[in-house]
Amino acid sequence: MRRKIGLDELLDGALAPQTTAPPQQPSAPAGPAGVRGRVPHTEFDFELPLGYVDDEGTVHRHGTMRLATARDELMPQIDLRVKENPAYLGVVLLSHVITRLGDLTDVHTGIVERMYATDVAFLQDLYQRINSEGHTRAAVTCPHCDGAFEVDLAGGRLGES
Repeated sequence: MRRKIGLDELLDGALAPQTTAPPQQPSAPAGPAGVRGRVPHTEFDFELPLGYVDDEGTVHRHGTMRLATARDELMPQIDLRVKENPAYLGVVLLSHVITRLGDLTDVHTGIVERMYATDVAFLQDLYQRINSEGHTRAAVTCPHCDGAFEVDLAGGRLGES
């Protein structure tokens, strides 16, 4: 069973360790890798800068990307399209980890191929961030006032952080 939470909920400490002792209950069996009681955040919502336009002219901007598994990273290596053109690796990889794009739940390589380059670059950056760092927030500095703050790279309306 997958548990999906919003990024704001995660950042507000929804998965933080409890500070008070929980009621005494029998010890829960250890899950994968011995993790007890903590469900890792595995899905991240995003908003594309431009959006994918389908054959009917519908623009799909909001989507969900899940964390990659080792299989996701290994499977493209045996894909003939990737062997013929290594640049195709990103297309195959993104098609495996994007679980939803607007109303579309079957995001395949044909969809990723028809995305604008800006959106593909955005998704590749998001993929890198969540799979190497585990979050979508980045520290930035204002070039005018030198103020430091964080922005959510997963999207949102322009001007919001």
